[in-house]
Amino acid sequence: MAQVIPINPDAATDPPGRSRLEERLAAGLDFLHRRLSGRYEVDEFGFDPELTDAVLIPAARLLYEHWFRVELRGLENVPAEGGALVVANHSGTLPLDGLMLQVALHDHAHRDVRLLGADLVYQLPLLGHLARKAGHTLAHPADAVRLLTKGELVGVFPEGYKGIGKPFRERYRLQRFGRGGFAGIALRTQVPIVPCAIVGAEEIYPKIGDIPALARLLGLPYFPVTPTFPLLGALGAVPLPSKWLIRFGEPVPMDGLGPEDADDQMTVFELTDRVRETVQQMLYDTLLERGPAF
Repeated sequence: MAQVIPINPDAATDPPGRSRLEERLAAGLDFLHRRLSGRYEVDEFGFDPELTDAVLIPAARLLYEHWFRVELRGLENVPAEGGALVVANHSGTLPLDGLMLQVALHDHAHRDVRLLGADLVYQLPLLGHLARKAGHTLAHPADAVRLLTKGELVGVFPEGYKGIGKPFRERYRLQRFGRGGFAGIALRTQVPIVPCAIVGAEEIYPKIGDIPALARLLGLPYFPVTPTFPLLGALGAVPLPSKWLIRFGEPVPMDGLGPEDADDQMTVFELTDRVRETVQQMLYDTLLERGPAF
């Protein structure tokens, strides 16, 4: 009589084990094939989630985790879903604070923040292209309203160039919050305003001077002079490894204001000032908690 040998059904169907390196290689080849064949999707703003998750975020994460050693506070104040407006201070001579904010929310809140950027960003071919791919878009009210209406998390830096271009002696002092456009957008869409304080960016490129003539020649808002740039050339562009702390505050009370209040300029200004004062106080508190920059 033939001997019956029991068969393990799992062993019969499971593929041979692959090493971790082989799995990564296979995933990488599959990624390249999809990119080269055009089998990927972008939204109406040019946001490419696959490229962002596979390439852009991992590259920025190296700075986030190993260079700036970013810590977070108040993450529970960021809504898990639905539209919301994150309003943060802006600093650092180069806008690395936006990238660190994006990594923080991607990795820890599991949300893609759609940052609103200045015109200059999108006038630079490579930078503008990558910004679109990462989900950023032009700081225009219509774009912001469309994103918030779709339930997206939108990030804005109301100080603009005045924030990132201020001299080191004015570090952690908020500049004017523009004309309050973000407050009008929040009122119109009825989304929460989440204040955000970013401490650490002020020290990465301490701006001690400016060369206005060179800035005009290059079409830039400023041409910074730091202790290492332009003295050390390209080496001077390496950011100093300051310690970062990012804090998200509780949503700013809207006091029962409705969409119709977006057309009342006085109401918009009052809400803008309230948010600015909140972020400024958060900066002072976070700076004390962070302690020494290095």
